[in-house]
Amino acid sequence: MLVGVVSDTHDSLGVVERVARAFRETGVEVVVHLGDVIAPFTLKALAEGGGARLEGVFGNNDGEKIGLLKVALAYGANISDPPRSVVIGGKRFLLVHGFGDPQSTVEIAKALAESGRWHAVLYGHTHEPLLTYRRGTLLLNPGDGGGTLNKPSFALVDTETMRARLVQVE
Repeated sequence: MLVGVVSDTHDSLGVVERVARAFRETGVEVVVHLGDVIAPFTLKALAEGGGARLEGVFGNNDGEKIGLLKVALAYGANISDPPRSVVIGGKRFLLVHGFGDPQSTVEIAKALAESGRWHAVLYGHTHEPLLTYRRGTLLLNPGDGGGTLNKPSFALVDTETMRARLVQVE
C-alpha cells in the first residue's frame, strides 16, 4: 500500500491542490497529514483531491478544530490531537506534529523511533524534511507541505517494504 505524507500546509491552497493531484496520480491509498492544515477549506481540498482515505493529527496552528472535524467527518477522514497510533497496510504508524521548538521535536521523534514500538514515526512542525531509520523504524518528516519556509515537499511510503522517498512539489 502506498501512503502519501504531508505536513504544515498552512493554507497554501495551490500547493495543497498540486500535492493532492500527485497523490492521486501515484496511486496513494492513504493520505496522512501531520498537522498545521489551518483552515477547513484546505483540508477539504486535500480530502477531495487526494482521492484516498485521510488520517491526521492537529498541529499547534490548527485553531479551528471544530471546522476541521466537520470537514473530516464529511469526507470519512480521521483527525485528532497527537500523538496518534494508527495501523496502515498492517503496519503501526505513530503520527505526531511537534514538541515545542524544532530541536526538541527532532530529539523526541528520534527517541520515539528508537523505542521500536512502531514501524514508522511520522512528524511535522519543523518544516525540514528528514528521512532516516532508527533501529529499523522509519523516522520521517515530509518537510514543508505548504512551502512557507522551504521548498514544498511531501513523502511517499510503501507499507510493504517500509521504504520511503521525499518528493518536491512541482
